[in-house]
Amino acid sequence: MEHSAVQKRMSAASSRIATHRARDGLELTVECYGEPLQPALLYTHGFGQSRVAWHNSALNLAEAGWPGISLDGRGHGDSGWSPDGEYSLDHFLDDLRSVTASLPEKPVLIGASMGGLLGIMSEGESAGQFRAMVLVDVTPRWESAGVDRILSFMSAHPLGFDSLQEAADAISQYLPHRERKNPERLRTQLRESSNGRWRWHWDPKLLAQVGEDIERHVPRLQAAAAKIQIPVLLLSGGRSDVISHKTIAEFLELVPHAEHVQIEDATHMVVGDRNDAFTREILSYLGRLKAPDVRKEP
Repeated sequence: MEHSAVQKRMSAASSRIATHRARDGLELTVECYGEPLQPALLYTHGFGQSRVAWHNSALNLAEAGWPGISLDGRGHGDSGWSPDGEYSLDHFLDDLRSVTASLPEKPVLIGASMGGLLGIMSEGESAGQFRAMVLVDVTPRWESAGVDRILSFMSAHPLGFDSLQEAADAISQYLPHRERKNPERLRTQLRESSNGRWRWHWDPKLLAQVGEDIERHVPRLQAAAAKIQIPVLLLSGGRSDVISHKTIAEFLELVPHAEHVQIEDATHMVVGDRNDAFTREILSYLGRLKAPDVRKEP
């Protein structure tokens, strides 16, 4: 990222926290892995998540020679919340394009769920944004029942939790196949309010806009996907209820040159369910990419 756009501060020996100012002035938080000025990978998380979702994979990929940056979307994680409460999909899209434009080279976008949809829109509507894309359990059309389940969980605790343990219990009920979380590890996913209650690390106003507005973008996403010419890998979860054999087949018709790999025993939360398999597939895919000069034209 450009020096003028980044204020660096050390967070850990393995990664650095930086800020990027969006075009409307909102401050976005990014985490840099490996060489911060030459990121090869750009990670974009799903709705209601944060950059923390990528941490283990980003560390391992940076150690393997693939430095990257992970972005907290507006209203998520440590990024700023919209002062007027507006969160249209185009706000997120403009943020992604702003970050991408600040990089010295075209990155490989690795996007999960909403982050993948933004990648499809960005590249399909303005070719040449990325070198390649990895879409994690997301297609331009999805199964409404799976998305409804996610939104129901996100809206189930509007007043937050009395304790981290209560939050951990709620997650275990939502993801019963996962190993039970140590409540202390949830400090990166929740923030403590002034009244002592713990709330998710995202602006509640997101639900009323992105969560309820996404369906109308399906035709736009399908049109954008059909225009994508860069290499694409779709990684799907074998137990996902958000995408299906039908939506995957539709996507492969729209993007016939795309590769598809299914990770068994993973739900929609592929990265968290099977982080080892996910990272292994990413490394394999990156190794297959050709290496032409990908620097942006002046």
